[in-house]
Amino acid sequence: MTALTGSNTRRFAPRQRPAGPAGPLPGLVLAAAGVAAAWLVHRAVPALPMLTAAVVLGIAAAHTPWLAARVRGRCRGGLTLAAKRLMRAGIVLLGLKLSLADVLGLGWATVAMVLAVVAATFCGTWWLGRRLGLRGDQPLLIAAGYSICGASAIGAVGSVHDSDDEDVVTSVALVTLCGTLAIAVLPLLHGPLGLTDAEFGRWVGAGVHDVGQVVATAQTAGPVALGEAVLVKLLRVALLAPLAAVLVVAARRRGRDAPRSGRPPLVPLFVVGFLAAVALRSTGLLPEQALAVAGTVQELLLAAALFGLGSAVHLPSLSRTGPKVALLGLTAWVLIATAAYAGVLLTA
Repeated sequence: MTALTGSNTRRFAPRQRPAGPAGPLPGLVLAAAGVAAAWLVHRAVPALPMLTAAVVLGIAAAHTPWLAARVRGRCRGGLTLAAKRLMRAGIVLLGLKLSLADVLGLGWATVAMVLAVVAATFCGTWWLGRRLGLRGDQPLLIAAGYSICGASAIGAVGSVHDSDDEDVVTSVALVTLCGTLAIAVLPLLHGPLGLTDAEFGRWVGAGVHDVGQVVATAQTAGPVALGEAVLVKLLRVALLAPLAAVLVVAARRRGRDAPRSGRPPLVPLFVVGFLAAVALRSTGLLPEQALAVAGTVQELLLAAALFGLGSAVHLPSLSRTGPKVALLGLTAWVLIATAAYAGVLLTA
């Protein structure tokens, strides 16, 4: 009787299915909800960029008690997919904001000035971050974000370098914070520094990090300043491709000493897509409506990617390097603003 009871118990007991990955759909749905929430936050507080809101909401989701378990488990696959693949797709579409004719129209003096500002900011920030002893790829990612194009550059460099998600999110949060501060601080310096509207626009374009932050800052001085700022900023965006190629070459050289590491392509596929998008924009074949739609899709993709990155953050571990990261961010902010101001004066 005991054996029979035990047999029946085994027969009718519910089967315990092994916990496996749920696929990317739950995580992608959560990322889409995060993007919608970030858009609403941006609409309510226009001074807060949607990309910044997406990062913050991703971090909040990872630390909300009733949601954290899903973020770490069932939704993790889709959130990781968003953080990596959607980031690269957004960077490809970023190329549609830039045309070769616009770059050449700036003149070689301005091009040289932008190259010098980017090089000084990147090298100076990277060196200081290493001296401060920041963890992982944080010095490299922060240097890329400040010198080129904010969160987009950090995402691209993080993809090429296979950086830790926490390093990426910390860098994004820092660069967006300082870029947001620039919206309030730089217009106050327009008059005291004696800059014309065009000079102010070039200073903003060379010294502010994210494209949206550049627009928000430069528009305070009128359409001339805004036009100059956007062109100079997009020239900085164009430097994303050569930076990625240089980092891949450096990774290959390290791989000679570590044969087990993968051999990344000299130019990653998403960088090729970025350059192809620049070439397509340069043909003039795309109507303005198509470019506007592509710009909206690009921002949505990057917001989803940054939400995914934010959801991978563990705040207690980030707090250990907080003061050093803040010091690097403020120093880099002063460095790029000073270098850009000097460059504008030399090319005026």
